[in-house]
Amino acid sequence: MRLEKTLWINSLSLRILLTLVGGILLSIGFLLLFGAIVKDRLPGMNLSERTLHLAQKLEYDGSGNPVGFSGDAEHPHWLYDSLSEETAFRVMDARGKVVLMSPGVRNWPHLASIAELQRRRFEFTTHGVFYDGATEPFEHHGKTWFMQLTVSSRIVSFLHQEFALPFIRLGIMVFSVVLLFVFTLCAYVSLKYALRPLRQASRAAAAITPQSLSDRVPTQCVAAEIVPLIGSFNHALERLENGYRVQQDFLAKAAHELKTPLTLIRAEVETMEGDLVPREPLLMHVAHLARHVQQILLLAEASEPLSYRFQPVDACEVARNVLFFLQKIADDAKVKLIASDMHEKIIWQADRGALFTLLKNLIENAIQHAPAATEIAIDINADSISVRDWGPGVEPEQLSVMFSRFWRGEHRRDVGAGLGLAICREIALAHEWSLSARNSHPGLMVTVIR
Repeated sequence: MRLEKTLWINSLSLRILLTLVGGILLSIGFLLLFGAIVKDRLPGMNLSERTLHLAQKLEYDGSGNPVGFSGDAEHPHWLYDSLSEETAFRVMDARGKVVLMSPGVRNWPHLASIAELQRRRFEFTTHGVFYDGATEPFEHHGKTWFMQLTVSSRIVSFLHQEFALPFIRLGIMVFSVVLLFVFTLCAYVSLKYALRPLRQASRAAAAITPQSLSDRVPTQCVAAEIVPLIGSFNHALERLENGYRVQQDFLAKAAHELKTPLTLIRAEVETMEGDLVPREPLLMHVAHLARHVQQILLLAEASEPLSYRFQPVDACEVARNVLFFLQKIADDAKVKLIASDMHEKIIWQADRGALFTLLKNLIENAIQHAPAATEIAIDINADSISVRDWGPGVEPEQLSVMFSRFWRGEHRRDVGAGLGLAICREIALAHEWSLSARNSHPGLMVTVIR
């Protein structure tokens, strides 16, 4: 029950719906507010309310009879004197006797009977001008009075055309712009908040690499509609991780199982007597197979993140050990190894054995491709390690695939398995380093950047 409630709260549809409903309610609120303002501002829109309001502004003498208006009246007295042909008012007692009126009342038709006062709205035409009027009864100190107010159609039309309609048009334009801004802002903020977990999940999925297959995309706070997709993605990652582990385990076990028979075959070949068996070719094939098995073991180990133990390592010291290890191979190939100042102490955060293997494979690969009587330059600094030979280089289209498994250069001296550079790539990925190669004309430069 709690899970269903959480999914409903995190529903993307619900959030978008709430955004639309909020925008609509806000729009209705603005519209009602604007309508109320316009209603109170337009002349003639509610004549009965104006009549009653005018009655409330009356002033009375000592006998309780109306004598005029208070100074803050909304309809000042001069208005009815100046516009006597357009608007007028009068106040009558319960018998229909006029006790207060404006000059324009002379244009009104004669009041036939007191019954007409009971009619709240009335209208008449005088000299071709249509008038709309309203009657409102009110009481003061126990007496009943009647207030009547008229407005001509032409003044109402004039005010509407010259003032009201432009005001309405301007108001609608301003209202539309404000409404568009508010609605867009609400939708943007809401959708940004609603889709933030999806963007976080996307970044988490993009960060998963072959070295971090055990990671999973989190589903906390993710919209309910996206949870099944992320769940399927995590299940696919789990199957992929299981298959990857099975493959790595198979490679390691196969390599271990092959090492023992190869050792036994080598021992038997070396102990054979007589010239009937060509021992040297057999020993060469056994060494070649043993090298392949060792490379497969190294590749399986380099592909397993748990194999690494990161610690501060002196890269120059590791490089000196590698150069000492490869010196005989370089001498046999008549290639000279030239290193930068190796007496400095340059600390890298790395697995010592993995860094040794990486440098060994890079330099050994350079030795195999460097022509005789040339040099191989090794340069180490705080941020990078580079190995350059003066050989034929690599075809440009091969630069992007030379770190793939079983890739072998065309000018290689030995018959290696093509796994050395692939091992270097796995080690670099595990350390979050970048490994790249480029032609230096002549030769090839391979660079590791941390």
